[in-house]
Amino acid sequence: MKHLFIKGSNPSKPTFLLLHGTGGNEHDLLPIAGMIDDEASILSVRGNVSENGMPRFFKRLAEGVFDEEDLVFRTKELKEFIDQASTDYDFNPNHVIAIGYSNGANIAGSLLFHYEDVLKGAMLLHPMVPIRNLDLPQMKSLSVFIGAGKNDPICLPQETEELASLLQGAGATVETHWENNGHSLTRTEIEKATEWYEKNF
Repeated sequence: MKHLFIKGSNPSKPTFLLLHGTGGNEHDLLPIAGMIDDEASILSVRGNVSENGMPRFFKRLAEGVFDEEDLVFRTKELKEFIDQASTDYDFNPNHVIAIGYSNGANIAGSLLFHYEDVLKGAMLLHPMVPIRNLDLPQMKSLSVFIGAGKNDPICLPQETEELASLLQGAGATVETHWENNGHSLTRTEIEKATEWYEKNF
């Protein structure tokens, strides 16, 4: 997978796994990672799927309708990539925190839904429920921040609430922050994510 790895200045800090939104790339979330913790290492990945020339992490059948077969395949592909990258770049695979936006938040959520202890934590910015009717792994040691929009036309509020409920039902500690700026990322959202990160890690 196309990616960037930037070794952090403090080896005790986690590695941030950056996962962009539709049409983005591995450079998009670098400024956000820097705002949250400028000492952490960064593994920033570009999605392997192209939708009309726009990079994504998995196929969809329509707006908000995921190709679940491809989602499962791409989730496994990303998990194997993280494992290999931890060897190649010598970072602790048990100390990875995802920062995902939109499509990137959805693949991060899918990692959590499919693999136990795959992430130490996750900042899911405007996510949806990645897949339903799945027996979720145990998440008792997992902390999750969800950034959401009360007026988000893509990730509806009930979708956010359902995702938070599913994660909590599996044992995760979830903090949800609401904005009124549609599907856009905002500075206050990132500031709240930073507060969550500093409190938990």
